[in-house]
Amino acid sequence: MGNQTFIQEFIFLGFSNHPDLQVLFFLIFLAIYTITLVGNTFILILIRTDLTLHTPMYYFLSNLSFVDICFTSTTVPVMLVNFFQLKKTISYVGCIVQLFFLITCAGTECVLLAVMAYDRYVAICSPLHYFSIMSKSVCMKMAVFSWLCGLTNSLVHTFLTWSLNICKSNELNHFFCDVPLLLKLSCSDTWVNKAVLHLASALIGLSPCLFTLISYVRIISTILQISSARGRAKAFSTCTSHLIVVVIFYGTANFNYNRPSSGYSLEIDTLVSSLYCIVTPMLNPIIYSLRNKEVKDGLVRMGKKCFFHPKT
Repeated sequence: MGNQTFIQEFIFLGFSNHPDLQVLFFLIFLAIYTITLVGNTFILILIRTDLTLHTPMYYFLSNLSFVDICFTSTTVPVMLVNFFQLKKTISYVGCIVQLFFLITCAGTECVLLAVMAYDRYVAICSPLHYFSIMSKSVCMKMAVFSWLCGLTNSLVHTFLTWSLNICKSNELNHFFCDVPLLLKLSCSDTWVNKAVLHLASALIGLSPCLFTLISYVRIISTILQISSARGRAKAFSTCTSHLIVVVIFYGTANFNYNRPSSGYSLEIDTLVSSLYCIVTPMLNPIIYSLRNKEVKDGLVRMGKKCFFHPKT
C-alpha cells in the first residue's frame, strides 16, 4: 500500500507539561549535547592520532563514538529548537527521516557492543591468538556488519512505517518519532509492522544482549582462574569500561521498550527515553576516559604534545 497519510506534521508532547521550565530544559540538554559532541569527537581524534591506540579494541571504540554522535544528533537539535516553540512540531517527512537515522544508530550500537564484547572475550580467553583472530580485515568486517545490521533493520521499519495510513491523531507522547508511537496513530492494519518489530527486537536487541552476557560469563570465569590478584585486576581493567557501557545501554534500552505501555506518566516516559537516547551517548566517552588507563595515558601524551610541542 502506498503512503496515504492525512497527517502533514506531528506535535511532540514531551516536555510540554512544564512551559515555565523550557529555558532550563534547553540549557540542560544543550550542555549534555555539547559534552556528547566534544567528548566523542575527542575520543575519535585521540584514537586517530595516538599510535598506541591503533588496536582492535579502540577501533571499535572509535566506531562507537561516531555512532553516539549520530545517535544524539538525530533527536537533540530538533528538541532544542522546539523548546522555543509554542507547538513542538516536526513535519511528516522529517519524522520519517528522524525515525530512519534513530533506528539505524540504535541497531548499530546494539550489534557493535556485542562485537566489542567478543573482542574482549578473545583478548582474555585467547590472548596468544588475539592479533591473529582479530586482524585488521576481521575488525573492519565486524564493524561493517554492525552498520549493515542497523541500516537493514532501519530500512525495513522505515518502509513499513512510511506505508501506514496515519489518521487518528498528530500528537506524539514523546520528544522524538518512534515506531510504536506511530503504530498507535495508524488506521491501517499493523500486524505486519508489529510482527517485524518483535522479530527485530529479538534479532537486533535481544540476541546481541544475550551474546554479550555469554561472552562476559566466559570472560569472568577465565579471569577468576588467574592465580595472582594482580593478574586478575589487570584482566578486569581491560573490560570494565565496556561492561559499564553495556549495562547502561542495554539496561536503559530494555527498560524503555520492554515495559508495560500503561501506568507511566508522560514525564516518566520522557525521562526514561532521555536516559536512553541522550544521556547514554554522553556517558560513554566519560566512562572510557576515566576508567581506561590507556585512554588516560593517551590524553596525557596529547596534552604534552599540544603544550610543549605546539605546531608553528
